[in-house]
Amino acid sequence: MDLGGCLRPTLDGAVLVDVEVLPGSDRQGFQSFNEWRNRVKVAVRAQAQHGRANNAVMSVLSAQLRCSLADLSILSGQTSRQKTIRIESMEIDCIALRIRQALGENNGKS
Repeated sequence: MDLGGCLRPTLDGAVLVDVEVLPGSDRQGFQSFNEWRNRVKVAVRAQAQHGRANNAVMSVLSAQLRCSLADLSILSGQTSRQKTIRIESMEIDCIALRIRQALGENNGKS
């Protein structure tokens, strides 16, 4: 799977990742890669009310990517299911590897 379309480096060394949030899901974590939208689907249990889904997305990304919450910020899409997340202190190759590993762990589970 080619994640290149959803991961972009910035000039200051951060990485931008495009995600599509699935609020109100039964489980949390990376679900799949949407090739048409070039976005990683991230499922969260929280509903999209009062910023709960945004907080859950950040927690899921922090856990799945094994980085600090302080290194993550929502760059765009505060009120949308389609978001761009800024990740500090991680290289793009490491992020891609961890996303692929998480998606591989989710494949085959129901």
